[in-house]
Amino acid sequence: TLVDVKVEDILGRDSTEIDVESCGRFLSDKVVLVTGAAGSIGSELCRQILEFGPRLLLALDNNETGLYELNLELESDDSQSLRLVLADVADLHKMKWVFQQYKPQVIFHAAAYKHVPMLEDCPDQALRVNVMGTMIVSDLAHRYGTQSFVLISTDKAVNPTSLMGASKRIGELWIRSLAKSSDTTFTAVRFGNVVGSRGSVLPTFARQIELGGPVSVTHPDMTRFFMSIPEAVSLVLQATTFSRGGEVFMLEMGEEISILDLAHRMIRLKGLRVHKDIEIKFTGVRPGEKLHEELVYLDEEEQETPHPSIYQLCNHDELADDQLLLGTVLTLNHIVRLTDQQQIIQEGIFHIASCEFDAFLEKVTKGMDLTPAQRQLDKGVRIRQEMGKGRTPSLFPESQSLAVS
Repeated sequence: TLVDVKVEDILGRDSTEIDVESCGRFLSDKVVLVTGAAGSIGSELCRQILEFGPRLLLALDNNETGLYELNLELESDDSQSLRLVLADVADLHKMKWVFQQYKPQVIFHAAAYKHVPMLEDCPDQALRVNVMGTMIVSDLAHRYGTQSFVLISTDKAVNPTSLMGASKRIGELWIRSLAKSSDTTFTAVRFGNVVGSRGSVLPTFARQIELGGPVSVTHPDMTRFFMSIPEAVSLVLQATTFSRGGEVFMLEMGEEISILDLAHRMIRLKGLRVHKDIEIKFTGVRPGEKLHEELVYLDEEEQETPHPSIYQLCNHDELADDQLLLGTVLTLNHIVRLTDQQQIIQEGIFHIASCEFDAFLEKVTKGMDLTPAQRQLDKGVRIRQEMGKGRTPSLFPESQSLAVS
């Protein structure tokens, strides 16, 4: 099994250490919300956060079985500090209730659909969960005076070729825009693949090897960045302590690893021989996939932080206008209700991720009745003007009374 193979054997490097004291000061005695808590990253966030003594840890996910299993694992540690929340981040009314009930002080937003080929067939769900879910939770954090909000991002958000990457890029743009005028510290942390996550290549290879092969590799030249789940999460916690608002941090992922070499290495580590004991077959690049991932845009400058494995990415270009970004996303969300043409939704997501707002409005809104979306956008503009120039409008201006003083 994969357990027999050490992560260091796969990655060829040791894990890094973090400043436990600074993380403890940041998390101790706080109400902490983790969305996507049943997932690979979310569950590890819960494990590590509990070690720092939060007043309350809210583990939120729409996966009932996953939450149940997480609770079984963690209840022996400190069940008094753990509260399970069965909810969908795209459910506005439920998320309002969570904020009204618990008023989280620190949020780690890991909830997202991450399966690249599957989202290519379901752009409406990429919009609903990865974009609208992120906007809903972050907007409520802004309105309720949450201390810190951390978006878990991905290398696939850099020059995205997939809906998963493009939808996560919109999340990065929104977080940076929201940070301009919010008292909440908004941060994004970007990293590549993690070893052992659900649907990732390593468990798949391990299972195929156990079954006697063949091991499926999409392309002989494909490479990926890899990191262990505990290391990625500990560095996310550390990066959060550096944030002052609006940053995008990148984790040091080491060198890109050849997927073909990885398959060879895992077969050999099991004491088997390639093509004699285990065959390797090439299945072709899947929809939305790149041969090589990227961690940084060309116009992003890497700056060192107090931790050698964490970089701050500085982009000196002007940020996307928060109202324009909000308006185009709301317009696209309205289009979903008017049409079942997945191609239109897909094009809209890519246009917004590239900040091509005019092109989006011109291309995908022809002949459509967008009056309801326009009314909501106009109302948001009016409220923004009333609140004063530079203040971020709420995503849901009709619920302004929810703001916490």
